Amino acid sequence: MTAFDLDTFLALPRVSGLALSPDGSRLVTSVATVAPDGTKFASALWQLDPAGEAPPRRLTRSAKGETGATFLPDGSVVFTSARPDPEAKKGDERDDRAALWLLPAGGGEARLLADPPAGVDGVAVARRRGTVIVGVGAYPGTATLEEDAEKHKARKEAGVTAQLFESYPIRFWDHYIGPRDRRLYRLTPPAADAGELPAGELPAGVAELELVVDGTGQHLDEVSFDVTPDGTTVVAGWNTRAGVSDLATNLVAIDAATGDRRTLGAGDVGYWGVRCSPDGRSAVCVLETIGDPDHAATLTLWLVDLATGEGRDLTPDLDLWPQAAEWAADSSAVYFVADEGGRAPAFRVDVASGAVTRLSAAGAFSDLCPSPDGTVVYALRSTTASPPQAVVLAATAADQEPRPIPTPGVPLPGGPGVPPGLAVPGRLEELTASAADGTPVHCWLALPAGASAADPAPLVVWIHGGPLGSWNSTWHWRWCPWLLVERGYAVLLPDPALSTGYGQAFVERGRGRWGDEPFTDLMAATDTAVARPDIDATRTAAMGGSFGGYMANWVAGHTDRFRCLVTHASLWALDQFHGTTDHAAWWEREFGDPYRERSRYEEHSPHRSVEKITTPMLVIHGERDHRVPVGEGLRLWVDLLRHDVEAKFLYFPDENHWIGKPQHARVWYETVFAWLDHHLLGKEWQRPAAL
Repeated sequence: MTAFDLDTFLALPRVSGLALSPDGSRLVTSVATVAPDGTKFASALWQLDPAGEAPPRRLTRSAKGETGATFLPDGSVVFTSARPDPEAKKGDERDDRAALWLLPAGGGEARLLADPPAGVDGVAVARRRGTVIVGVGAYPGTATLEEDAEKHKARKEAGVTAQLFESYPIRFWDHYIGPRDRRLYRLTPPAADAGELPAGELPAGVAELELVVDGTGQHLDEVSFDVTPDGTTVVAGWNTRAGVSDLATNLVAIDAATGDRRTLGAGDVGYWGVRCSPDGRSAVCVLETIGDPDHAATLTLWLVDLATGEGRDLTPDLDLWPQAAEWAADSSAVYFVADEGGRAPAFRVDVASGAVTRLSAAGAFSDLCPSPDGTVVYALRSTTASPPQAVVLAATAADQEPRPIPTPGVPLPGGPGVPPGLAVPGRLEELTASAADGTPVHCWLALPAGASAADPAPLVVWIHGGPLGSWNSTWHWRWCPWLLVERGYAVLLPDPALSTGYGQAFVERGRGRWGDEPFTDLMAATDTAVARPDIDATRTAAMGGSFGGYMANWVAGHTDRFRCLVTHASLWALDQFHGTTDHAAWWEREFGDPYRERSRYEEHSPHRSVEKITTPMLVIHGERDHRVPVGEGLRLWVDLLRHDVEAKFLYFPDENHWIGKPQHARVWYETVFAWLDHHLLGKEWQRPAAL
């Protein structure tokens, strides 16, 4: 088995996305590896054998990489890539925008299919007709994509990068919104003979894009969309953008030929993750009630009749948050995933009866692909101890063990010609703590193999972000506990109040009171862990990112039980954060109006306890983080120095809320290792070589 260290971890292929061909004979996934220059991850498309007999086969290869594979009815694959066009004339070389490419069903070279000036942002395919719907950005006021290209060229030649904002929000996670707004365009196969559906083959050459609907005004920004099998109707989210505090996203049906739009769902709610049924009669999506300071959001699957617009709750009795819905081929059932008890199982709901079946209880599932014959469902599955791998499940059986399919980077154990596999350096256990009010708090505990009463391991409590999230038994590329276990640490992964997967009441616990139940739950989980004989209660640390960073900051001001803390992309001053985060309305829904309802901002802001902090803190932040702006980290850092707290500040000028580049991921882990080793193992502080 390969040793599990930082080099091994960064070199592992990262599998994401899964698409099944219309005849069920091929699976395509995206596999990212470190590029030759070591400064980015590059993705390629790979073909997997649904039967699990043939080894994975690479389909594409380019320096820019390929993602977002979707099948056309004839078995060809469309995907997005910024790769150069080999047929381009000199002087017509492309920039780094993502264009739409087509890989023929029979193999051969991919060809450029559509190349709008702003690139392609989202793709949906009509499963019978073959119509392709793409998201494309365009400057407000431009009537055609040619006009859009001319305006972009003029701005570039003039050196103008300024933007004039007239609506809110203006940022999203890691980028400023605009200056282009998203529109939907279509590529349509040639008409077939009367009464016959075409095979779905698109014409050769770069296609002309036909406008379906203009979303100028941010109406289509970041929404999901799909198209009915006959290609006539696009079903999409539609942001109402009625004011600074408006978070609603309507559900609309758009005539693909005329652009006429009718509303299928509205209100102070959000509709997302829309999928049209194979029979073209219905659509299913996630319906989210947004919540208020006294009530958390709720999520359910919403089924809507596309002819009448009537809708109903498809999972009214499910006390979980369903998402990522996919239709059975005969439209009789919907498959989905949901966090549940520290896992993320795959489920099936019967459309007629509403009966829900959990297909598999173990692991974390994503990218469900029901087979055309209705017998099986393909998916990606990971666990806390194993990276994503393609698997197959029976379509209706409950709590089954999935059958693995050979997947890049995850060789199957045993068998002729199978290379050695990956072994994580320890063992994984579950434990349940009892909160102050008696509520069970689920945790995962990763332990070094040699941890025992005779040789107890120091403990790192790793707090998840969200806060509406979970350590749901998934493999984490950003927060990998095994890299700490390999160095001798035990890692506790707790799901405190606000975590998903334990019912709506558990999500409600701590709503707008982040410093109350979430904090006491974490302390109860820590108490349970350190009571074990194989844990060294005298050597403990806590760390987290985003909401987990908030909790690390809160912990710092409310207990000195930890020897050190690591706080990444963390909230420090809630009143300041409200006005600088990318969409303040979400925080008003939880904490209230900061000018009229200040109490929660004041009571639960970590910065108000700065004078009580004595625990050494490693602060980490990226300049391009717009969800938790870098000002939070800067103010925290200065406040710690002013109060003589031992602290260091790891700053990334070109990273955002997450650390995305492989060389920076290495620096992140090496700095965290050095910080923990110094405070928990008594080693001399060792500055990472790259710093």
